[in-house]
Amino acid sequence: MDINSIKQKLDALQSKSTGTQKTDYSTIFWRPTVGKQQIRIVPSAFNSKNPFTELKFYYGITNKVMISPLNFSDKDPIALFAQKLREGEYNKENYVLAKKLDPKTRVFAPVIVRGEEDKGVRLWQFGKLVYEELLSLAVDEEIGDYTDVSSGRDLTVETVGPESTGTQYNKSSVRVRLKTTPLSSDASKVETWLKDQPEPIKLFKRFTFDEMKSALEKWLSPEVEEEGSISSEPAEDFDNDKPASKFSLDTSNVKATKADKFDALFDNDKEVDDLPF
Repeated sequence: MDINSIKQKLDALQSKSTGTQKTDYSTIFWRPTVGKQQIRIVPSAFNSKNPFTELKFYYGITNKVMISPLNFSDKDPIALFAQKLREGEYNKENYVLAKKLDPKTRVFAPVIVRGEEDKGVRLWQFGKLVYEELLSLAVDEEIGDYTDVSSGRDLTVETVGPESTGTQYNKSSVRVRLKTTPLSSDASKVETWLKDQPEPIKLFKRFTFDEMKSALEKWLSPEVEEEGSISSEPAEDFDNDKPASKFSLDTSNVKATKADKFDALFDNDKEVDDLPF
């Protein structure tokens, strides 16, 4: 019996029964494995000047990663709350909480993985350290534009595992290949790769202002009775015509619970300016 074939049949049946189609994220994202791999960062189909897309996310507030509305130039209740925590007289508890609530930046780059060209362009996501390495290589005049389809350069990504990092995570570093090469000798492949790319910002569910506010309130005060799971609700577009929420936060009351501060933030009549994006 072919177990892989059986698994495919089972997945297909379960998808039909639930009315949903399972997404194979390995066709969208590329994650380095331990060892060395050769890749080529290709020009972005969505930004001809920059192959890198920076997006801000929240981790740990719900069981799902939440993309910040700041990415769409919308009001972000979590960022607004963190901003108010930092205002007024310094308070260590507020500062620590605000730091925890700051969104984390992840960077996405479209790549072709050598030896896996048949999988097309996928997105490589990484953090600050790898991003700094890639930017440093990009401004090195001796290296030039390593994304150039005619005379660019492949990159070697070397990844070590937890036994080397001393943490539970892998760690990657990047080196540029000395020899310049075309992206491919097949012009039709190049044309396809430059057009057929996943767009990072469209891959993540957008939560409404009220959904994120509710998620933060539950995170601040876990004892609050839950009325449903945010992750189970369908994605909705932001209503940019909705009036801005009004709030203030009294950080001088150190005895107030986190939930009390949250309520004060959104229930007051003071209007808040837009956060810079």
